Amino acid sequence: MITCGTTAQSVTAEVARALEEPLVNIRADGSIDAKEGSTISADERIVIIVSTTSDRAHLELLELQERAMKRDPEEVITVLPYMGYARQDKVFEPGEPISSRAIAKAISASTDRVFTVNPHKEHVLDFFEVPAESVDAAPRLAGALPTDLTRPIFLSPDEGATRITRSVRDAYGSGTVDNFVKYRKSATDVQMTSGEVDVSGRDIVLVDDMISTGGTMKEAVSILDDQNAKRIFVTCVHPVLADKAVSKVYQAGVEDIYATDTIDRSVSRISSAPVITEVL
Repeated sequence: MITCGTTAQSVTAEVARALEEPLVNIRADGSIDAKEGSTISADERIVIIVSTTSDRAHLELLELQERAMKRDPEEVITVLPYMGYARQDKVFEPGEPISSRAIAKAISASTDRVFTVNPHKEHVLDFFEVPAESVDAAPRLAGALPTDLTRPIFLSPDEGATRITRSVRDAYGSGTVDNFVKYRKSATDVQMTSGEVDVSGRDIVLVDDMISTGGTMKEAVSILDDQNAKRIFVTCVHPVLADKAVSKVYQAGVEDIYATDTIDRSVSRISSAPVITEVL
């Protein structure tokens, strides 16, 4: 059976349909609300799907796991389409906590396995105390792109996102992979310079695992405009897109923004359900 939090309802419904498993609500006492006619086995596995986009969502996930455990199922599987705090994977400033480690340990206490879609850094999986695997939804971004891209260049905002950028290019079937270079001048001042490939007259696909404020993408678009790029498209797996990030990116001059539904936003047009279904 499958249940979800309030932050991942659409993708959960798709996964449940694909697997032909009942989509249920688990009450506080462990009893089940399900569609009339559904066959529910007391000891079957329970899949919990929650995008932990906020502290409230984290708490909701822990509560769902506790409710699931009350049923003493064969297995509890936790799926995080988006894992919050994944960027806080080390101590950046003295005295800072490693939040992703604390979150992973809390989640591990009431589940048997964890899957998370494109975590910001793969090593956060090591923080879980149960088996944890990543799921790659990046190739699905390629399917939304125009089929007539002109000598496309797939660009990541930094070297760290090159792997995910290459997976989008490979899924698209043609194009060059490159990345911007970032120079940190201070704790708050980061300068970007373009990669080695000449972008003049070529279509550009900017790829990242997530977009938060849109500032990095806006700067990248400005640099590409100065270098006479043709069309610019922005893609990401996780559209955090805080505040006015969407309008900021569009105002920079991009043709379009494509993202998956790991976080429910206006640009979340690409379903992550198929790759989640595969691992379940």
